[in-house]
Amino acid sequence: MAKTAPASAKTPPAVDFEHSLDELEQLVAKMEGGELSLDESLASFERGIGLFRHCQQSLQQAELRVRLLLDPDAPESAEPFEPEL
Repeated sequence: MAKTAPASAKTPPAVDFEHSLDELEQLVAKMEGGELSLDESLASFERGIGLFRHCQQSLQQAELRVRLLLDPDAPESAEPFEPEL
């Protein structure tokens, strides 16, 4: 039997990030509602930490890609974006 790739390997990074962020926002709203039991709150908190770390990693990878696109020879010297006001 052939092994299948994990779902995250098939999902584009931007969609995966958006899904994780959406789920994290829903968890926060539930927890702020105060209607969860202690066990449910702990499980939600644990899941939220995992989602937060995943989102943070996705953002770091996106930043690296941008830096590589801006200056492929020296990505560490690329200047951060300055928003136009």
